[in-house]
Amino acid sequence: MQIDITTLDKGTAGSAELPDEFFAAKPRADIMARVVHWQLAKRRSGNHKIKGMGEVSGTTKKPYRQKGTGNARQGSLRAPQFRTGGVVHGPVVRSHEYSLNKKVRRLGLICALSQKAAQGKLVVLDAASGVAKTAELAKKLKVLGWSSALIVDREVDGDFLMASRNLHKIDILPTVGANVYDILNHDVLAITVAGIEGLKARLTGAAKAGEAA
Repeated sequence: MQIDITTLDKGTAGSAELPDEFFAAKPRADIMARVVHWQLAKRRSGNHKIKGMGEVSGTTKKPYRQKGTGNARQGSLRAPQFRTGGVVHGPVVRSHEYSLNKKVRRLGLICALSQKAAQGKLVVLDAASGVAKTAELAKKLKVLGWSSALIVDREVDGDFLMASRNLHKIDILPTVGANVYDILNHDVLAITVAGIEGLKARLTGAAKAGEAA
């Protein structure tokens, strides 16, 4: 498929050829949902922690004798029924990460790219560089009409990244970091010419790795 190349000044710089296998596939909501769930599970810190009976501070002495007091039998003041006692089956530090087949992850990325292209929200930029000031970049993006955009480049320009850091809903990612969640979480997906080549190499490489496996 052919798509016009846009500049940051809202000009044109020719056209680019996008492979249909990556940008014109039929989007599958179920695959994208699986990949997003997998991504968010990996991002969870899992550092919530509650102390159990053996971890709370306190004496290990038996509170009182076993019989003859008229009270229920007790073996420790650190038991969960007492104030400041341990918690039974409380949350502990753990990883929420799980594995997802590489072919599913690759297909999810292709579906996300294809969905943006089908919605007319995919833009090819000539380059994401040459801007070092936040105010200047904000002005250019306002002219383009982008209030929420993910810009993907093969290698992120440091000055351009710094200029975009204080702009809400404007994010820059290298092609190796392009992912389904961030693509779907932004209104516009802008990929540079170099980024297109990087994505093609990444997706082709992933396919060959899958065939070899």
